[in-house]
Amino acid sequence: MTLFRNSLLMLVLVAVIASCGPSNEKDAADITAAEDVLFSSEEGFIDKAKALELVDLYVDYANSYPGDSMAVEFLFKGAEFCLNLGEGQRAITLYDRVIQEYPDFRKVPECLFLKGYVYENYLGDLDSAKAIYLEFIEKYPENEFADDAVISIQNLGKSPEELIRQFEEQQALSDPE
Repeated sequence: MTLFRNSLLMLVLVAVIASCGPSNEKDAADITAAEDVLFSSEEGFIDKAKALELVDLYVDYANSYPGDSMAVEFLFKGAEFCLNLGEGQRAITLYDRVIQEYPDFRKVPECLFLKGYVYENYLGDLDSAKAIYLEFIEKYPENEFADDAVISIQNLGKSPEELIRQFEEQQALSDPE
């Protein structure tokens, strides 16, 4: 009888501990609620502080439930938010995390390309951008972004004015008058 009571007590204790722990359903619901609040703004713009809080929720979820299929999706979404909010270094950190922790994720090539883009356009680190674009072309030569990586390498460091002038010169050469 004592063995039965101890086993029952142990089972109840385990159930209580498990129910007090974090719940990915609750955390996912918190994320959905935060997304709803963020995107419900009638002013037509996103509050940067709220968006960064949402990124924190995404990262917390991935930290708490790394094996959950939504973890990688949330990390990717967080990186996209950081990219669009001008948080370049944080975007790179999240892209790196996706690449390293979820190498089979369907958007790993996009993460690598976007790392190059962030280095080029947000951080001004053209050497790192070029190295990443070259790595991308080597690893994913058939990817839809491969041509973009080649063009990005060709145009690294050029100002918008230089790019416009170059485009106009090419147009003049191709338009016989």
